[in-house]
Amino acid sequence: MKTYSAKPADIDKKWILIDAEGVVLGRLASIIAMRLRGKHKPTFTPHMDMGDNVIVINADKVQMTGNKRADKRYYWHTGHPGGIKHRTAGQILEGRFPERVLMKAVQRMLPGGPLSRKQLTNLRIYAGAEHGHEAQKPEILDVKSMNPKNTRSA
Repeated sequence: MKTYSAKPADIDKKWILIDAEGVVLGRLASIIAMRLRGKHKPTFTPHMDMGDNVIVINADKVQMTGNKRADKRYYWHTGHPGGIKHRTAGQILEGRFPERVLMKAVQRMLPGGPLSRKQLTNLRIYAGAEHGHEAQKPEILDVKSMNPKNTRSA
């Protein structure tokens, strides 16, 4: 028995459309990260970009369990002494770029390195319901029906 290793000619990329409205953030991010890496395919090869192209709409309507919307903080440093700053997840979701919360969640679920940065370019996140990828004919992936825990019940 030999270990299968995919060649670039063997890779078949699809387009997937996910509606994030009412879906729990962490569960959605783990599904997206798995799709971006290609781990859902039986021909998964760790050193190749085998994942699908993922389009996420309604990213501003993603849900969080518990008090994460008020308590979860995103930190950054300005580079100056004492320059640490933060925003809560709720402030970012209500701000100008609400899709960044989902982008950071997916990015942190991928292993760090050049391949993961390449795979992250296959992710397109939109805050609203409109996207410009109708020509690619994306398949709809219903995350809500996969597991009842994927939606927030409150």
